[in-house]
Amino acid sequence: MQAQEVQSSTTDHTPTSKSLFNPEQKRNFSRKGDFFFHWGYNSSWYGKSDIRFQGPNYDFTLKDVVAHDRQSKLSWDYLNPGLITVPQYNIRVGYFIKDNYSISIGWDHMKYVMDIPQTVAITGHIGPNITPENKATGALAGDYNGQSINVKENMLTYEHTDGFNYANIEVERYDDIWVAPSGNTSLTLETGLGGGIMVPRSDVRLFGLGRNNHWNISGYGVSAKIGLKFYVWKNVYLQNTTKFGTTNLTNVHTTGWDEYDKASQKINYIENMWLIGVQF
Repeated sequence: MQAQEVQSSTTDHTPTSKSLFNPEQKRNFSRKGDFFFHWGYNSSWYGKSDIRFQGPNYDFTLKDVVAHDRQSKLSWDYLNPGLITVPQYNIRVGYFIKDNYSISIGWDHMKYVMDIPQTVAITGHIGPNITPENKATGALAGDYNGQSINVKENMLTYEHTDGFNYANIEVERYDDIWVAPSGNTSLTLETGLGGGIMVPRSDVRLFGLGRNNHWNISGYGVSAKIGLKFYVWKNVYLQNTTKFGTTNLTNVHTTGWDEYDKASQKINYIENMWLIGVQF
């Protein structure tokens, strides 16, 4: 009987962590019930995309548009409480529903800038006067069926720089790769899937007409991610994560005449994030 009690006691204290990698040293505590919060910054890369512009007397599409992000230069702005939201940033809070599974909500603030000038193919129609303001389009008026045009600032500038915002919910899984003998320091693989809404603040000028528009829910996105999470200590971690996403923006504000003019596009992207976080 005494031997059975000793064996039962030992079983109660076996490690609770789970991992595909089966590290030699395992944590003897569970993260279930913990919350986490992290903050960081990102770089992003965008695939070519078609942008369709629609409004009174025009409906045309620019094909295979090239765009890039807009990184803020490394400066004290990254540490200034009043300016830390100017660079491309990420913020997330989550809850461990199991030792190796969590659910979280976050905001990915990316930036998207169409390269100007660039030569692209165009299809559709541009009237001599467009939008409710009857803005003159000059020599660019006409019907197009795949011709190449050189898009310059007098025709278009197009940015989601305040920004290309992705408000999302994600489910994450964690697998310990390495755990220190103490159990407090570890390296963990994070994978996850997510989805949410796109809330860009788009700065657009179409034939000189437009503005830095207000934020609007313009579409939706889905994403998958993979990354490494290094626990410097049990409750403090550094993280690098790469996210692969696709978005469908159906109602981008353009000229300021939101009830008449709009743009739409589908954007695929890769986002790399460097983060610092706490778990409690």
